[in-house]
Amino acid sequence: MGRPTQAGAIALSGMALLWAQQLPFEPSHDSGASITGAFEGWFPNPDGTFNLLAGYYNRNLKQDLEIPIGPNNRIEPGGPDQGQPSHFLPARQWGVFTIKVPKDFGGRKLTWTLTINGKTTVIPLSLNPLWEVEPYREASGNTPPFIGFSDSGPFVQGPAGPQTDLTATMPEPLALTVWVADDATTPLAGPRPRSLPVTVSWSKLRGPGAVKFASETPTVQKLEFKAPPSATFTGRASTTATFSEPGDYVLRIVANDWSGDGGRGFQCCWSNGQVRVSVKSAPTAAR
Repeated sequence: MGRPTQAGAIALSGMALLWAQQLPFEPSHDSGASITGAFEGWFPNPDGTFNLLAGYYNRNLKQDLEIPIGPNNRIEPGGPDQGQPSHFLPARQWGVFTIKVPKDFGGRKLTWTLTINGKTTVIPLSLNPLWEVEPYREASGNTPPFIGFSDSGPFVQGPAGPQTDLTATMPEPLALTVWVADDATTPLAGPRPRSLPVTVSWSKLRGPGAVKFASETPTVQKLEFKAPPSATFTGRASTTATFSEPGDYVLRIVANDWSGDGGRGFQCCWSNGQVRVSVKSAPTAAR
């Protein structure tokens, strides 16, 4: 199918926002409530495949929750594991992960089932034409920030962002540094903000133990380096992560531009990155 017009993209994204706003069929609570997956929409890839974009709504406003991948946190068919989180932050979390589906996915559907606090929710994910979104450019021409894990890249933008692998040894903190770049375009109408064009935030996506960040939202320091040609702002942000238990973790880094979380409902313009961390126990002292 052809790409939507700017007006069409806004209309479709607005429909996705309306659907997302209708998610909570029960009031929010500090704890003890359910979590519902949120289908943000889908978008094509250059190779002819497609990405399904999903987030979630955790009605527990003061409670992070763990739902291990399995019967209570499954995406089927083909699952239960299709890259979804097992650690859920409070409130609405936009565009947390993508699922790549083949060119011939057609009218098939996936379902994401979550069970917590005795409550089960199920959402469908499909290529319904009404849910096509444009996460790489909004009507004003604004595009998402780029994320890189070194100053030489590669730099990737959008919700299906870059990944890297690191190792850590308890109890030593793990250094985390990202390089970001952005076009510094003002989203839609409005005055140019005075803040820096990019903010970043870190969170745990998966893992057996707790993760403590020195700063979950480290300040982006303006820094020049060779970035994609469209970028007019470049910077770097650093923090550390400390792990409570050994095992395999996935950390999520989000870079937002002036559009803010969830792109104000228009599914643009933010970028995800993932850091897979293998955490080892402290070496045993020789006797």
